[in-house]
Amino acid sequence: MAMDVRPLTGTIGAEVFGVDVATATDAQIEQLRDVWHEHLVLAIRGQNLTIDQQEAFTLRIGPFGDTPFIEPVAGHPNVIMVVKEASEVANFGGAWHSDWSFQPQPPSATILYAIEVPEAGGDTAFANMAVAYDTLSDEMKQQVAGLTALHSATLPYGANGLYSKVNPAGMTIRTSAEGDEVYAHPLVRVHPATGRPMLFCNPTYTIGIEGMDDAESRPLLGSLYAHSTRLEFTCRVRWQPGTLTMWDNRAVMHYAVNDYRGVRREMRRTTVAGESPQRVVLV
Repeated sequence: MAMDVRPLTGTIGAEVFGVDVATATDAQIEQLRDVWHEHLVLAIRGQNLTIDQQEAFTLRIGPFGDTPFIEPVAGHPNVIMVVKEASEVANFGGAWHSDWSFQPQPPSATILYAIEVPEAGGDTAFANMAVAYDTLSDEMKQQVAGLTALHSATLPYGANGLYSKVNPAGMTIRTSAEGDEVYAHPLVRVHPATGRPMLFCNPTYTIGIEGMDDAESRPLLGSLYAHSTRLEFTCRVRWQPGTLTMWDNRAVMHYAVNDYRGVRREMRRTTVAGESPQRVVLV
């Protein structure tokens, strides 16, 4: 059976059918990589993966990324469970962000496998940051291309961050002063595989712009977020048990939609290591 790729929207995302990632050939893995670079978000349907099989697939995409602050699965240091219990109100990841953008080398990919999901609700939304950059005015492109964004985990994971006060019932999150460290990345980075320029900022981990005070940086960042999350630049993945979704953290933001109550949701997550973001060079 040939791999069937069905775009989710005209801008971002695709569903993939007809491939079992646990037994995929090298040619199928390369095809997945190509369509991933094209669509940025792939919802690969109809999988039945053990934890070992998810780890093995992840390693065929690239080496594991480092996952700080969250207690991993026992015996599987590169795997975390993302759980919202039926009794909980808040969810994990319920704001626009790019996974671990506060790291010196943020992950290139996140791979999330659905184990238990609501019958309706609990989608994940994604925003295409390459198209967001492409559709800026020439003047704005010139302005943002030379800027450096400051990233930190301080809001959720710092010593006094959100998770120092409350912890999800189904997860163990440990905050620390390490979460207050700040890393600088280009506000516009180049995709290492496609060469496309992309905005690289997000409301959760981007805390400012180098050389600007809050009064200057907040309006600029806010306008970029509003632009990037326009509906025509986004897609939503509706989860089913056995859906494996992989997305490109270099080129998208994502948002776990918290529109379900009284229902349990359980996902299994791995990440793929990334590289130091490189600044776009305008000609």
